[in-house]
Amino acid sequence: MRLFLDTASIEEIREINRWGVLSGVTTNPTLVAREHGDPDAVWKEILSEVDGDVSLEVTDLSTPSAMVEQGRRLAAMGPNAVVKVPMTPDGLETGKLLTKDGIRINVTLVFSPAQAILAAEIGAYIVSPFLGRIDDAASDGMHALRQICEIYEVQGYETNVLAASLRHPMHVVDAALAGADIATLPYDVFTKLVKHPLTDVGLQSFSADWQRLQEELKGGA
Repeated sequence: MRLFLDTASIEEIREINRWGVLSGVTTNPTLVAREHGDPDAVWKEILSEVDGDVSLEVTDLSTPSAMVEQGRRLAAMGPNAVVKVPMTPDGLETGKLLTKDGIRINVTLVFSPAQAILAAEIGAYIVSPFLGRIDDAASDGMHALRQICEIYEVQGYETNVLAASLRHPMHVVDAALAGADIATLPYDVFTKLVKHPLTDVGLQSFSADWQRLQEELKGGA
């Protein structure tokens, strides 16, 4: 399972990229707006920083033709650009037209296996079920993810399943067990993956033992 960072912050991206585990980035209009800068400049900086896929979402939802035009422009920003379209009739029409142009699309705001089937049928590169938001609606997001992964395997769909709206490390672990191809994480969840109290205790013990040895060596010199 590939790990993506769900952010538009270049500082967060550079920090996680430094670890050597970042495979891509997902952005959305809300995340880009938080950066308070020109969206094109924000997107281009991210595309140049990350080697893997970077999802850029269409914002002109007035008509499918407007979405297609913007989607083509977003795709032209870099070879690693993936165009996000919403799970709506217009979004599906837009996504189908973009895929015919050879543009990779990410169908976002997916909340059910039925919607995920539609995304696969238009040849989406990625489908993004929002697990945390499904949970917020008093349903079971992880169950929906498992169903989507099973359906895709049974039907032979090539669309990548991206687990989104992940709230804590166990969401990431469970998404991996369910068979998700990608998990996209906000920065605070990503940084929690590396943490464990026993790691801290072990490191402190090793450091203390090493320091004692150095002091013994100095005393015997």
